[in-house]
Amino acid sequence: MTNAHAFSFTSIEGKPLPLTAFKGKAVLVVNTASACGLTPQYKGLEALWRAYKDKGLVVLGVPSNDFGAQEPGSEKEIQTFCETRFGVDFPLTSKEHVIGAGAHPLYKWIAGELGEGATPKWNFHKYLIGKDGAIAGTFGSRVEPESGELKQAIEAAL
Repeated sequence: MTNAHAFSFTSIEGKPLPLTAFKGKAVLVVNTASACGLTPQYKGLEALWRAYKDKGLVVLGVPSNDFGAQEPGSEKEIQTFCETRFGVDFPLTSKEHVIGAGAHPLYKWIAGELGEGATPKWNFHKYLIGKDGAIAGTFGSRVEPESGELKQAIEAAL
């Protein structure tokens, strides 16, 4: 059976980022954008990372220009923006497509597992992957990173 650990990204620094590196950890995968009204969610994502990383949570930002062309910059520009504006030090991937035929294979797998209705509809859609690589939850763009709903799911996954 395929799970999320079967997939790999490239880090924003250009290095391999296999999800097998996160076996035994819960992973919150979030498609991000630097010029979106929801961009302040970076602050909450960083707070989640800091609160839960020692308990086994990985926050993984996946920059995407798929919605409203709100992530037009290069990887270096995205990384600099995230670090200087929001103090982000959780892992970020290279810029990826998260919807459509060109979507990253992880996003295609999630759509296959949960149906097209579970695909991201906007920036900052969140998928929680359990320690075993199975999908443990999906949260729309408007679910704040520090919401009780998301924190409960993370704690259950840990």
